[in-house]
Amino acid sequence: MKKTLTLVLFICLAMTQSFAQVTKTPNETKKWAWLDFERPEGINPLIAPNPNTTFYCPMQQNNVTWEAADTFNPAATIINGKVVVLYRSEDDAKKGLGMRTSRIGYASSEDGIHFQRHGAPVMFPSKFDDQADDEQGGGCEDPRVCMTEDGTYVMMYTQWNRKCARLGVATSRDLVNWTKHGSPFHKAYGGKFEHMFSKSASIVTKIDKQGRQVIAKINGKYWMYWGEQYVNVATSEDLINWTPTVDANGEIEKTILPRPGYFDSMLTECGPPAIMTKDGIILFYNGKNDALNGDKAYTANTYCAGQILFDKKNPRKVLDRLDDPFFKPEAAFEKSGQYPAGTVFIEGLVPHNNKWFLYYGCADSFVAVAVRNKKF
Repeated sequence: MKKTLTLVLFICLAMTQSFAQVTKTPNETKKWAWLDFERPEGINPLIAPNPNTTFYCPMQQNNVTWEAADTFNPAATIINGKVVVLYRSEDDAKKGLGMRTSRIGYASSEDGIHFQRHGAPVMFPSKFDDQADDEQGGGCEDPRVCMTEDGTYVMMYTQWNRKCARLGVATSRDLVNWTKHGSPFHKAYGGKFEHMFSKSASIVTKIDKQGRQVIAKINGKYWMYWGEQYVNVATSEDLINWTPTVDANGEIEKTILPRPGYFDSMLTECGPPAIMTKDGIILFYNGKNDALNGDKAYTANTYCAGQILFDKKNPRKVLDRLDDPFFKPEAAFEKSGQYPAGTVFIEGLVPHNNKWFLYYGCADSFVAVAVRNKKF
């Protein structure tokens, strides 16, 4: 028994020392990375809860104050020259985390800073569609949106029935009327992964000759990074049905793992649509800091944002990764709400007026923006 206890203590000590000896490369030396995002003064938060807007819910079959509790985790895209933010809303502040119903609202802006809300959700659970079983109770959460070259919008979002969170796919031509297609993994491997826990999908995009951010094809396929605990990869030929990459045992291949001693030591969760640059594909992601094995420079359970560089010709090949977050909680409203440990949760990144606008959720309570003042 004493030998066993001694061995356990030795391992724990070795692990602690290894975390303390983590050697980090400064972000500034990573010339490929997009580091210079700044919060506009006096603007944030852009979107806050509103207890006065109501919506007739086809799931609950009554009027609900659909964005009264929280508004956060926004997708973003461009339509008719305007920035549109599609944000997650929760309806009942009296219910605990995970027990409220989420719907996705719509807000638009000429300048990417000042937004006008649509007044009603554009994506929501309903008894009258074929996704009711997967969205009953919990609803529709955490969208990411991007556009094809022909102007079709693809939304990857989380379906939550208070039992299991699953990725869902929806398409639209106007960002208001959406067609739900269900799980992206319905057909792959005979549906083996259709009912597994899955979240947070980031489809690879590029800037086309017209200056539009559109979904890219690489080696004849569409590519998507996805996952919450780990970053995984999937490919598609139609943007509706996706095939995850698997390992030698036929299980989901874990392409990116959390790192003990770093800001992303608990999980690595995909952010907005990845973007192809001259250096490679940049995946922007959200990292959560572990209480025991995390980076002591950041509060336990803090969500910060990181970047990973993948090869343009082989999107599964990692070229580089930031050791420190490029974006972290700073403002008071980013350190309150449902996640007082601090959260900046990035989900929307769009080019507009020769700048990049990064939209993010603040402590699961508000929507805010940071701007990169560089041409694309």
